[in-house]
Amino acid sequence: MEKQIVIVGAGLVGSLWAVYMSKRGYSVTVYERRSDIRKAEIVAGKSINLALSDRGWNALEKVGIADEIRSELAIPMTGRIMHGTDGQLTYQPYGKEGQAIYSVSRGGMNSKMMSLAERSGNVKIVYNHACKGVDFEKSEATFLNTDTGKEIHVTADAIFACDGAFSAVRYESMQKQSRFSYEQRFIEDGYKELLLPANEDGSYKLDKNALHIWPRGRFMLIALPNEDGSFTCTLFMPFSDGKYSFDNLKSDEQVVEFFQEVFPDFYALMPDLVKDWNEHPLSALAIIRCFPWSYNKTVLMGDAAHATVPFYGQGMNSGFEDCYAMNELIEEHGDDWPTVFDAFQSERKPNGDAIQDLSIHNYYVMRDFVGDADFLLQKKIEARLSEKYPEKWMPLYSQVTFSSIPYKTAWDTGMKQEAIMKEIMKQPNIREIWETEELERKILAQLE
Repeated sequence: MEKQIVIVGAGLVGSLWAVYMSKRGYSVTVYERRSDIRKAEIVAGKSINLALSDRGWNALEKVGIADEIRSELAIPMTGRIMHGTDGQLTYQPYGKEGQAIYSVSRGGMNSKMMSLAERSGNVKIVYNHACKGVDFEKSEATFLNTDTGKEIHVTADAIFACDGAFSAVRYESMQKQSRFSYEQRFIEDGYKELLLPANEDGSYKLDKNALHIWPRGRFMLIALPNEDGSFTCTLFMPFSDGKYSFDNLKSDEQVVEFFQEVFPDFYALMPDLVKDWNEHPLSALAIIRCFPWSYNKTVLMGDAAHATVPFYGQGMNSGFEDCYAMNELIEEHGDDWPTVFDAFQSERKPNGDAIQDLSIHNYYVMRDFVGDADFLLQKKIEARLSEKYPEKWMPLYSQVTFSSIPYKTAWDTGMKQEAIMKEIMKQPNIREIWETEELERKILAQLE
């Protein structure tokens, strides 16, 4: 008999994993609690744009769909452009020549992935079915048809819970198991999205091939390009702390005052700021850690296992890397699912924790430091080291974004490098000696 696979959630990770499993010859059914998003109009600005980087591309390449995504959806961003309070722009490349991260819209990417899943072979997506729980012993999932109110029970050879940060499989079943560890941590800042439209002729109002950042200490605004000439912009700000916070911006006049004072150049570009502000919801940001990720023949993948905040642009990429890693373990162990899943969580749990640490760390970098002269000089020193001694020094951002180095290894190495650079930057004459071989030797000696 054909082996049956159930995937809970038709999001980015669930859809990609359906492609993987279909190509391995399984019969795949994906159950999605929402209706088919492809039948609704997808509007830019409804969710944080995603940054596709090397780990994600590797997973897409493995099943032969990277070129289609690249040609239809992806806009290369070769660096970040910082917008100063005085309107001055500072460009910082992300990596070496030719390296870029790619802006993709969440809705557009999700729609494409669902279509690719259905096109890949024996994949069926069932909509409007909410998971009510899993019987781990029977490998049986229960779903509620939200249109009819009828429950169905589905058995499978394996069940993959790819149903996001607030996973129903985890909440309804895993969290009720003895000795299941669970932590949900909301950061103190929320986010609201705004849409910066294209010019009347369809051209971009900002440089298309960059991620734009307005770093303002406790506030940060970012903008990522869309295919139609617009930018999806996201404001990160405290919910309730200080004069300017989401809770304290209660009137249209206060919103205008805030942007005129804190982001004057952005305000000048926005034709309908107040309208956009009022139309887009305020959202929270959470980190979710849990363990174990699997019971018998059911496993968590992607955000369901290790949801993080978006400040390293690795949420989708780490979820896609889960698919790549799981596939490699099936190659090694076959479909001995308990063995595969145990190996998967042993390998990926430390990396899931590490990308969460990295994401919080990069939030402070983006928010507080990217416009700072000393920080920019430090990055120049690191880039110089990386260029001359690539086998000894790779900047943390490049380790995370332009390599497949395990996140945990990148975090440990990056923290060691940061401690070294913190001491180096204390030297009073650093601006005079930063390009000297003497300084290079001093840094490299501390790596031994």
